[in-house]
Amino acid sequence: MRIYKNLEIWKRAFDLVEEVYSLTAQLPAHERYSLTNQMRRSAVSLPSNIAEGCSGSDRYFIRYLRIALGSGYELETQLILCFRINYVTEQQVRPVSDKLERLLKMINALITSLNKT
Repeated sequence: MRIYKNLEIWKRAFDLVEEVYSLTAQLPAHERYSLTNQMRRSAVSLPSNIAEGCSGSDRYFIRYLRIALGSGYELETQLILCFRINYVTEQQVRPVSDKLERLLKMINALITSLNKT
């Protein structure tokens, strides 16, 4: 069993959640129960699934890492949408997008590594 709080991937995912909460606080109030809520749920899903996957075998962990990847791609889509409909500027969304991209690469690399064992 892994201790998820010690994993760099979990720490980065958790940091990303905080950034998404800050970014979504800037969205229009009428998006509070739709896009804001969905983005926050997608973001929270990343470290949550990493943590849940730590409680099982490598195969179990890979399953939850893949779920986290799906949540990450969902969040990426929502960030693009926020930019394209002019809710946020490129300067606001770029740091979050860049961190998300790095995190997704880390998750993919971990899945690949675990598949080799």
